[in-house]
Amino acid sequence: MTESRFNFSAEKPLRWGVIGCGAVTEKKSVPAFKTTSGFEVAMVMRRNPKKVEDYAKRHHIPNWTTNADELINNPKVDAVYIATPPDTHKLYALKVAAAGKPCCVEKPMAPTYKDSLAIYNAFVDKGIPLFIAYYRRSLPRFLKIKEWLDGGQIGEVRHIHWQKTKPPSDIDLSKAYNWRTDAAIARGGYFDDLASHGLDLFTFLLGDIEEANGFCTNQIGLYSAFDAITANWIHEGGITGTGNWNFGTYHRTDKVEIMGSKGSIRFAVLDEAPVELQNALGHQILNIPHPEHIQEFHVENIKNHLQGQGRHPSTGTTGLHTSWVMEEILGKL
Repeated sequence: MTESRFNFSAEKPLRWGVIGCGAVTEKKSVPAFKTTSGFEVAMVMRRNPKKVEDYAKRHHIPNWTTNADELINNPKVDAVYIATPPDTHKLYALKVAAAGKPCCVEKPMAPTYKDSLAIYNAFVDKGIPLFIAYYRRSLPRFLKIKEWLDGGQIGEVRHIHWQKTKPPSDIDLSKAYNWRTDAAIARGGYFDDLASHGLDLFTFLLGDIEEANGFCTNQIGLYSAFDAITANWIHEGGITGTGNWNFGTYHRTDKVEIMGSKGSIRFAVLDEAPVELQNALGHQILNIPHPEHIQEFHVENIKNHLQGQGRHPSTGTTGLHTSWVMEEILGKL
C-alpha cells in the first residue's frame, strides 16, 4: 500500500510546525523549509522555553511552544516536521497522524522496526503522506551515480561494499551522555545515525534488500550501544553487499565501491568526496557540491509530491524498508 497525495493551493503557503530544535535543524533542514516557495515555518517546539524562544527569534519564526500537542493541534499548522531523537518519533508521529496532517520524520524512522511499522500504518490508514528525511535520495551527487547505474556505465552490477570507520569522539572518551550511543535510544550507536543513510541510499540505487544479517559487538566499552558492526546483504536481482562500521579505529574512512561487469563506481556516503566512474572509456572524477542547506532538494520534492507533481523518493514505505534492513543486521529484539 502506498501513501496518498495531499494537495495544497500554490496561492496559500503550507504552514509547517517543527518539533525539536536541535543541531540538524539549524542549517540542514529548517532553513530549507523556510526558503522553499509555497512553504513557511509557522511554529517550533522545544521543551526548554529559553532555548525554543531563542531559536524562534534567530530563525524569524513567529510562534513557539514547549508543548508538542499545542503545535500538532494548532489550526494554523498544516504539516509537521519531527526532528527529535528517534525514541520519540513514534510518540509524536502517531499524534500527527491522528490530527490528519502530513509529516516528515527525521531518520532513522524509529529505533525498531516494530515502531516504524506502527508509524507507517497510522499514516496509511489515514491516507496521509509521510516522508522520512533520507535526503541523500534527492541530492545531485547521488542522482549522478544512479544515472550511471541506470545507464549501464558499469555493466551488470555485481557487488557493493561500504567501509565506514572513525576514532572515538571527545564526548565518547569523556563518557558524557550522548543519546546517539545510548542503547536504549540507538541500539546500534553511530550505526543507527550514520549507516542508516547509506543503507537507505543503497536501496535507492540498487533496489530493495531481500536478505540481510550482521555481527555486532562493543569493542571499546565507552558506551552502551554497539560500536562495531559487520553485515552482508543481497538486493533484489542478486546484487550482493557487505559493510563494515567501526567507531573505535585510528583512521576515519568513508569508502563505497560498486563493482560491475564492465566497471566500478566509488564515492563516500557521508564525507565530502568526488564521485568516480571507471570503465573501458576511462576514469571520470566529478566534484558535485551539496547545497548550503543539505535538505533543500528533499524539501522541494516534498512540495512537488504534495502538489501532485511527482513522487518523493523517501516516503514511509522506503523508510520502513530501511528500518527492516537495520533490524536484520542488528538482530531482532
